[in-house]
Amino acid sequence: MPRELLRVASRLAGIAIEQRQLTDRLAFQAQHDYLTGLPNRFRLLEILEQRLTSAQARSGMLAVLVLDLDRFKQINDSLGHPVGDRLLIEAGERIRAVLKADDAAGRMGGDEFSVVLASARTEQQAMETSRTLLDTLSAPYLVDGRELIVTASIGMSLFPNHGQDASTLLHKADSAMYRAKNEGKNAIECYRPDTQHGTIEQLDLENALRRALEKGEFELLFQPIVSLQGELEAFEALLAWNHPKLGRVPPGQFIPLAEETGLITSIGAWVLRAACEQAVSWLNAGLPVKRIAVNVSAMQFARPDFVETVASALSSTGLPPGLLELELTESLVLRDISDSIHRMAQLRELGVVMAIDDFGTGYSSLNYLRRLPVHELKIDQSFVRDLRATPGTLHVVQTIATLAHNMNLSVVAEGVETADQLELVRVAGCDRVQGHLYGMSLSAEKAEVLLRRTDVLVPIAAD
Repeated sequence: MPRELLRVASRLAGIAIEQRQLTDRLAFQAQHDYLTGLPNRFRLLEILEQRLTSAQARSGMLAVLVLDLDRFKQINDSLGHPVGDRLLIEAGERIRAVLKADDAAGRMGGDEFSVVLASARTEQQAMETSRTLLDTLSAPYLVDGRELIVTASIGMSLFPNHGQDASTLLHKADSAMYRAKNEGKNAIECYRPDTQHGTIEQLDLENALRRALEKGEFELLFQPIVSLQGELEAFEALLAWNHPKLGRVPPGQFIPLAEETGLITSIGAWVLRAACEQAVSWLNAGLPVKRIAVNVSAMQFARPDFVETVASALSSTGLPPGLLELELTESLVLRDISDSIHRMAQLRELGVVMAIDDFGTGYSSLNYLRRLPVHELKIDQSFVRDLRATPGTLHVVQTIATLAHNMNLSVVAEGVETADQLELVRVAGCDRVQGHLYGMSLSAEKAEVLLRRTDVLVPIAAD
């Protein structure tokens, strides 16, 4: 009997220990991020309140940081969530390694982290720690044998200067972080009274961008691509946003925002379909449309249904596949060369023409081109600008053109703006040109006027 009681008591003790461990585990999970193990938003707010009480008691200061990984969504969408998760884990470990015992870090959600710098006694010390964090987060990440470069944007607020409570300080640090993003990323911004206004403007622009598609505020413009003999060979479809109050919003202002928010996928699908529809409209009017080119974003290309999206746009509009050209950048293609080759082969089977855009701005290697099912190479405008100014550039462009021709690729020079540049790209061996020399981006109506012309196009500079 005593032995039986001991067994029961031992079993009950084991159950009690398991329950305590389960309770502790649940309590930890309720207060910590499941992925990084860092405190979650709820727990970090508690820690911040505690540190604020201590700072008030000693009449000291305290800094709050909000950190956001730049272009993380693009990496996550392109390379997959497992890669994104490992990147977040590594980022969390790097942040933790920089901090002192009195400091705390938490993951607020997504790719956003927050830090409580209780160890900083001056704004200068807080800024020095922020710079260390920025440098640490910007060092290359090695994930699955792939080297990734990710920068961060950091916003900072100070107690007591910018607020007395946790939520106010976090909100103002968040506003400063958005300013850092808007001013070029990979930067640190301390809260200023005018910061919040900029953040509100950014949020307003994002909300307006979300509604722009359904409100019909987007428009396609068309830039001519011309042979060296002045024949109109193609149009590149470019996106314009006509905001009802702001007017024409510059692409440099809303395209990065669309990429950051993920809206670029739906916007890109609209551009693809609208370009096909316009080309078919011209064909039905009896106009000699040779090709319509459309840019493809990394986020679009990475979607599993991208090939189906292209096939659907072609079948629903009736555009012959050979009249559609998709432009992909070097860096986009080389993120996952095997997947890119597979996907591009599927597109080629559809009959679509493919081009490598902005060549020279990424890996600048012609070796990988031999493996890609592409038809055309577009030399980046930076080379064209430097043709006269920088010795050796002409030879580089000549070499690119020669090797491209050996691979049966045609060559387009982008950004041709002067008659001198036109002559130099002719000497270099380019086949076609694109740029302001033959006109700015045109409305559909003005592009139609060009299509109706039977004579060769004359450079504007020569008119």
